[in-house]
This record gives sequence, structure tokens and C-alpha cells, in this order.
Amino acid sequence: MMMQVQVRVPKNLLKVLDEWIEEGRFKSRSDAIRIVLSQYEEREKTRGFYKLLTERSREAKEHPEDLVPLE
Repeated sequence: MMMQVQVRVPKNLLKVLDEWIEEGRFKSRSDAIRIVLSQYEEREKTRGFYKLLTERSREAKEHPEDLVPLE
């Protein structure tokens, strides 16, 4: 379900956004904003996963006896 929102952006960013549309990177301002938000969401998920892996790696180094052998 799509919802409509109103967004205020600085004039210089709007200029960049419109240039991207002219270059064919996006179909419209709405398309650009949806894609950028989606990419940001994916980046945050990746950060969360990386944080989890880093924590598990630290735990494994501190407690190698808890590791399950792969053999």
C-alpha cells in the first residue's frame, strides 16, 4: 500500500535530484525518493548483520570451546 507524504528538501538537493531524473537515473522525484529510502533500509540491515557477525566473532575468540566443529 502506497502512502503519500510531503517532504521539504534544500534547494541544492532538489537540483541534484532533478539532474538525476534528466539523466535517466530515476523516472520521477517520487521514484528517486522511494529507491533511495529502500537502499538506505538495505544498508541499515547490512550494518545490523555486520554488527551481529562482529559480536559473534568476538565471542568465538573469547570462548573457542563453545564452537561447534565442522567435521
